[in-house]
Amino acid sequence: MPQGLPGSVLFCCTYNSVRSPMAEAIMKYLHGTRVYVDSVGVRAQEVDGFVVAVMDEIGIDVTKHRSKTFDDLEDDSFDLIISLSPEAQHKAVDMTRTMACDVEFWNTMDPTIVEGSREDRLEAYRAVRDGLMKRIRERFPVSGAPQI
Repeated sequence: MPQGLPGSVLFCCTYNSVRSPMAEAIMKYLHGTRVYVDSVGVRAQEVDGFVVAVMDEIGIDVTKHRSKTFDDLEDDSFDLIISLSPEAQHKAVDMTRTMACDVEFWNTMDPTIVEGSREDRLEAYRAVRDGLMKRIRERFPVSGAPQI
């Protein structure tokens, strides 16, 4: 896909509760309505409270996010699907076998596996958030975007 903004992007991960909601919210924050953005999981699980906390730190509200699966998609025609976990990558590749859609794999650590104090765990979520912010800014540059 040529660099620049696609018309639509789907972010996917395993549960649509941590990585893909972060990516969806960051993309919407940076690009607003210029790109249609959605996110799904292979399975659905409520948004993780640590996600709400670390996104709030940078002024992005994800409290209204509702987790959904690939099966819940009303429209499955996207210009680009970005998978953030190996399981989601397999599902995305399988889903796009018969469609003209690019799939990118951004293997992203699952911060839910980190153990330790609340602060240790928050740091893992911040690392994922900041990594996604950096990757999205690099892949979908925007002039005049808010700097975080």
